Amino acid sequence: MPSSPHAVSRLRAARLARSAKPFMARGGIKGERCEGCRLVPSHCMCEVRPQVATQAGVCLLMADIEPLKPSNTGWLIADVVQDTFAFSWARTEVDPDLLVLLRDPQWQPYVVFPGDFVETERVVQRVQTSAAKKPLFIVLDATWPEARKMFRKSPYLDALPVLSLQPEQISQYRLRRSRRDDHFCTSEVAALCLDLAGETHAAHTLEAYLSVYTHHYLQAKHQLPPDWDGQAHAGLKALRV
Repeated sequence: MPSSPHAVSRLRAARLARSAKPFMARGGIKGERCEGCRLVPSHCMCEVRPQVATQAGVCLLMADIEPLKPSNTGWLIADVVQDTFAFSWARTEVDPDLLVLLRDPQWQPYVVFPGDFVETERVVQRVQTSAAKKPLFIVLDATWPEARKMFRKSPYLDALPVLSLQPEQISQYRLRRSRRDDHFCTSEVAALCLDLAGETHAAHTLEAYLSVYTHHYLQAKHQLPPDWDGQAHAGLKALRV
């Protein structure tokens, strides 16, 4: 288990604390899961958690129960990227710490969202990096219908540039169903953003880490042991420096 909880872990704890009833995730004896990776204890992967130094940061705006879902991949971003921030989204209020972060002069925030739904003058497809300002990618961590509502009903994002991704590959995410191959999970979106910011090693590490997590998750679901010498783990090991 990580020595200290990261932003998504803290948000999960806060969300659990205010729950009227316990959130019951499936799997494990009596639903038990590792606090560090959210997998059942027999498939814990905390020992292979990577962390990569980056100039870029990620800010997750998370729909209400996203931090509670074992299949949420925003957690993986926070594992890998030290400057990951996480806030719970609500239509009627905004966390003051989020507004402070968006005004912090060290960051250049980008809202990551499809350009087809945004005024043309707000859309960018490249990331500006400089010594004065580091890119901060604001990722809406939610289902697609929820993300559209979050984008429309968050006026504090209206003045920010919108980074519209143009990925050529299809999504490799297999833990939740989607009708479209061009709908990417949260960690895939973050990896694409990091790559645009020139953080190639971090991007590839996050992609490989998602593959390991997917492998462990599905093996646990089918009551099979994880393959520590398999393709997923080999890919992550090859990226360690």
